[in-house]
Amino acid sequence: MPRADAFRTLAETPFDVLVVGGGITGAGIARDAAMRGLRTALVERDDFGSGTSSRSSRLIHGGVRYLEHGYFHLVFEASRERRTLLRIAPHLVRPLRFTWPVYQGARVPGWRLGAGLLLYDALALWRNVARHRRLTAPQVLAREPGLEPRGLTSGAAYFDAATDDSRLTLANALAAESAGATVLNHTELRSFARDAAGRASGARVRDTLTGNEYSVRAAVIVNATGPWGDAVRQLADGAGTQATVQGSKGVHLAVPATRIGNRGAVTLLSAIDGRVMFVLPAGAHTIVGTTDTETTTGPDEIRASSADVAYLLESVNAAFPAAALASPDVVSAWAGIRPLIASGRTGDAGSASREHEIVRGPSGVLTVSGGKLTTYRAMAAEVVDAIETALDRPPSASRTGVEALPGAERLTAIAALAAAEPALAQPLAPPLPYRAADLVYAVRCEHAYTLSDLLMRRTHVAFEMRDGGIAAAPRAAAIVARTLGWDEGASRAAVDAYAADAQRVFAIGGRDGR
Repeated sequence: MPRADAFRTLAETPFDVLVVGGGITGAGIARDAAMRGLRTALVERDDFGSGTSSRSSRLIHGGVRYLEHGYFHLVFEASRERRTLLRIAPHLVRPLRFTWPVYQGARVPGWRLGAGLLLYDALALWRNVARHRRLTAPQVLAREPGLEPRGLTSGAAYFDAATDDSRLTLANALAAESAGATVLNHTELRSFARDAAGRASGARVRDTLTGNEYSVRAAVIVNATGPWGDAVRQLADGAGTQATVQGSKGVHLAVPATRIGNRGAVTLLSAIDGRVMFVLPAGAHTIVGTTDTETTTGPDEIRASSADVAYLLESVNAAFPAAALASPDVVSAWAGIRPLIASGRTGDAGSASREHEIVRGPSGVLTVSGGKLTTYRAMAAEVVDAIETALDRPPSASRTGVEALPGAERLTAIAALAAAEPALAQPLAPPLPYRAADLVYAVRCEHAYTLSDLLMRRTHVAFEMRDGGIAAAPRAAAIVARTLGWDEGASRAAVDAYAADAQRVFAIGGRDGR
């Protein structure tokens, strides 16, 4: 639907549900609600997946590390959801084999790892991609010869899955739209409308691309804004509202794959503090992550600090000593905030539950917090169940685990576009694999309106260039200017805005991140 028509529909339609927040949770809720026949609207202040949902480890995993904290239900649910996503989105979610080396004196010895992975397979009902396998030290080194051999006693191989987090989020938003939802990114919540009893009955929103404001009517409003959840709750229920979100900061680094030399995914225990971390293949790069520390920094300001970078580099160098990585080797570094539930919180962020909770405030607004990328679909189904209860509708079954997510045809469509318009076959930023056609397709078919949409989320240019993609921005602007109706001044402004956004996301701060 053209953007102007979508806003007209937004203003004229009485909706059953308005979902605020277009991350993986909000997009999943909108898809589920629309597929159950609810008149659904989804608004996102920035772009779909522009917050935590595009700054993850890019894993759909059962959460093997949660076993030691006793979160068996979560592991069971995550394993089930991993199977579901492998089935409904094979173009976005693919099996990934991990190697886990065990060293002498490790916090998790070999016998305990073997027992944990046996339980892991059992909680997956023995229906993982393949069952885990115990490895001898020579077998570990045969798989990952770059690992430190000294003190290596054994290991294991097991399966999880990898994804493109921002594209998984986008696929859910597009699926919601295909099911009849009105979905709008770059649309900011300004205030709530209220009925005579003071209950939220709609909202005032602003198109951040034009400045125009619109009123939306909705019987139920869902706050799915993740790390911004408490700010939206305060807007709905007042400044004294009890916090539901406790932020945990997760930092990742991208380094050249040739420096580490990992052949596949590796699970490590940091030599610094023993926490679980990953070394993940990502094309020409390797992703190293993640940290897990409590933070009070706002989600709009969060970024990697020099201390975060030093921690990750020291940890990976201990495991892959020949890498000898230093700060200049970091191609990019980024941080996101996990919106963990605050209630009943004890211990550090790493041991905190990844469960979720749904709270209905005095205004009637439903707020969902917590959860993880892997379990977004199950979480969305519970929220839509709550929406149906609030609407006094008979309960209905979620169908999101049955119908495929869209996007399987995308690469074919882009290839056809490049063949039809040879200029669009030109590379965007060699040696990266992206072409001009990728950007034009994203503008025409995927709700991309800014250079950040294009270079951070429709492609991973920003994550794969040392300057956060700033050098590629002028060419990207030239490619999409005609499609977006930009003149020279608008193109220049778009490039400047992108440079500021890339600096905000990818610049490495001081030891405290500032």
